[in-house]
Amino acid sequence: MAVKTVQDLIDEGVEGRHVLVRSDLNVPLKDGAITDPGRIDASLPTLRALLEAGARVIVSAHLGRPKGEPNPEFSLGPVAEALSERLDMYVPLASDVTGEDAHERANGLNDGDILLLENVRFDARETSKDECERAEFAAELAALTADNGAFVSDGFGVVHRAQASVYDVAKKLPHYAGGLVNTELEVLKKVSDDADKPYAVVLGGSKVSDKLGVIEALAPQVDNLIIGGGMCFTFLAAQGYEVGGSLLQEDMIDTCKDLLERFGDVIVLPVDVEVAEAFDKDANHRTVDLKSIPAGWMGLDIGPESVKKFGDILSNAKTVFWNGPMGVFEFENFAAGTKGVAQAIIDATAAGAFSVVGGGDSAAAVRTLGLDEEGFSHISTGGGASLEYLEGKELPGVAVLES
Repeated sequence: MAVKTVQDLIDEGVEGRHVLVRSDLNVPLKDGAITDPGRIDASLPTLRALLEAGARVIVSAHLGRPKGEPNPEFSLGPVAEALSERLDMYVPLASDVTGEDAHERANGLNDGDILLLENVRFDARETSKDECERAEFAAELAALTADNGAFVSDGFGVVHRAQASVYDVAKKLPHYAGGLVNTELEVLKKVSDDADKPYAVVLGGSKVSDKLGVIEALAPQVDNLIIGGGMCFTFLAAQGYEVGGSLLQEDMIDTCKDLLERFGDVIVLPVDVEVAEAFDKDANHRTVDLKSIPAGWMGLDIGPESVKKFGDILSNAKTVFWNGPMGVFEFENFAAGTKGVAQAIIDATAAGAFSVVGGGDSAAAVRTLGLDEEGFSHISTGGGASLEYLEGKELPGVAVLES
């Protein structure tokens, strides 16, 4: 069954109707200030389209992990301010999720007005394993839309979770996919089912176990599977290298040996690394080849020869998917690997490749390192959702829209 879209909803007519939109506004905060507004910006097109069509928009979202109870540290207050600035209109924040204030404010909306509910994870039922508890909370969310409401799922970063505001509420209201969710699914379909060759995948991050599913799924399809970040040291240990004090999943070494035996013709590992005496931004550090990692020192980035090796591969690629930084990019001394590989992907894109940044820390790195976001074909808002899609897993928040 084809999924109805937000444009279908607008064509049906939304003037005077309450529309509940599940957005992904889970942005990083530091001292109460938003450090990366990427997800807020990605939510705007769907919200604008509904507001301009005369809908009475109610936005639900989460922020952080407040453990099922109100916590001022995880209030969506800063998000309401950011939305107000970007939409050029006041975006009020309800003081609760489905309580008295939320109902009063929802009832008071006029055509083209918008309301942001407080963090849905302030209610433990949002993430409950008990379907009845989730359904109860979903019914309360749906009740905010009165008698003629609709639900738009536009938070791609959460569609891999069967949570009340993502999954269960779609069973309570006429449901539609937002523009962001549609775009994300189209892009991921292209890199999973219809990728132009040569196809290069770049995986980083800390743990092999986090990426095992996507390695298994993509290795048979791609021409090159480039591995950097902390996870590369478990692969290097599987090849017999001493990795010093580097991040190492000893219980995954045999798995890495098996992966190298089966996919050694496509897996590409670093040839040098940047090592440090301690995990500190100012630690004593130097570049070494793989045979020269000092005992006790830890690898915090790939080295310049690895950047060159990876860049040469990427320069020939027609499709690139990247998920995970090459090192501790938050520390300036260990950001060169991530920046170099990202720039190589930008250069490949400029030469005609289709490139996807798979959300999460990779998207954060692009912005933190001052790289041109327009240099990539697409930057995903959902790291976990992107990986689960590419693994071939069903995304509950998408599957429910098909019903």
